[in-house]
Parts: sequence; structure tokens; C-alpha cells
Amino acid sequence: MHSSAEENYLKAIYKLQEANGEMVATSALAQVLGIHMASVTDMLKKMSNKKLVAYQKSKGFKLTEKGRVAAIGIIRKHRLWEVFLVDKLGFRWDEVHDIAEQLEHIHSLELIDKLDAYLDFPKTDPHGDPIPDAKGVFAISKSVLLASLLPGSQGKFTGVTDHSSAFLNYLDKIGLSLGDSIKVKEVEEFDKNFTLVLKGKKSVIVSFKVANSLLISE
Repeated sequence: MHSSAEENYLKAIYKLQEANGEMVATSALAQVLGIHMASVTDMLKKMSNKKLVAYQKSKGFKLTEKGRVAAIGIIRKHRLWEVFLVDKLGFRWDEVHDIAEQLEHIHSLELIDKLDAYLDFPKTDPHGDPIPDAKGVFAISKSVLLASLLPGSQGKFTGVTDHSSAFLNYLDKIGLSLGDSIKVKEVEEFDKNFTLVLKGKKSVIVSFKVANSLLISE
């Protein structure tokens, strides 16, 4: 059993490894967690003693297999709680992250397994992120960034890379929900703004930043 602080580190390291490669710099972790470098270094030493992370001089650190399994378990709990909060308690998708951050530290695996079954083993959370199963296996995603598509391309909105409340509220404002169809009508050469057709009807213009935060399954 790990402390809440250790679990926060494990999840943050896992996500940094996913985004930036196998080795993670201490400075990058400190920035993500908003913690001083000295505190991060002390925690990593403790986690290294517990065989949760491995350090390589001049390269940084990475999760051990033990640490990776623990991190995936935390992510599974977080995303299952988000599904429960949205589907069963009626929270909006922009409201659930902070609550799930608290609930993910519940250690009862029996509870989480029963929660998974109660929710009928969902494959994705309310933001389209994949949920690992009880064995830690993620469903394979075939989604791509909307920003990588050419005019005339179309597909289904499957997820986001920006989970901030401000961004999710923006998507609500333009009327975009998971599962909606999106067609790229035009990409402006000057500023890379995207003209999109949503659900075969509504036309909206979004910035490249927005297009680069939307995941689409063609």
C-alpha cells in the first residue's frame, strides 16, 4: 500500500513517460506537480528504496515494473470514478477530475472491481481516455489529433488531450460532445484555423490549439 503522495508521483511519472519518452527529468516532474525540486528529489529517493522508480545518472528516472503496475492501478481507479460521477451521479465532465483525484486513493481493490462491474466494464472515461482492465490492459485506440487531418476528412469525436475545465466548458459552448461526427471543411492557410461541420449541420471555426486538443476516430 502506498501513500497518497506516492500515488500522485506514480501517476504523474507515468503520464510524463507516456508523453515524453522513457526517462523523466526531475525538473519536469517538479513542474507538473508544482513542488520544489528538493522535495521531489527526496520523494524519489524514498520511492527508489521501495523499488518503485529507477534512477540513471545524467538521464533521469523511470518507473520500475512494480511502479508501472501501481500507476496503472491508480489511473484505472481515477477513470472509473469519473465514469461513476458522470453516468450515475449526474456530474458534468468538467466537474469530475478533482473529485476523482480524491477517490482514486481508496485502496480497496474489491470495491474497484465491483465498481467496474457495476458500470458494465467501461472502456473509456467521460473525456475519452482509455480505462485499463483489472489486468492493467488498455484498449487499443485508433484516434488521431484533429489538427493532423486534411480538409474533407471526417470522423467521430472520441476524446481530448486538454482536460482543463475551461477547455471542456468551451466544447460545451460550441455544442461538441463525445461521439459527435466532425468534418473538416477548411483549414485557413494564414492562421491554421479549422472550419468544422458538427453532426452534419452546424459549422464552427476553431483555432489550431483547439484542433490540436481534439481526438478523432476516422
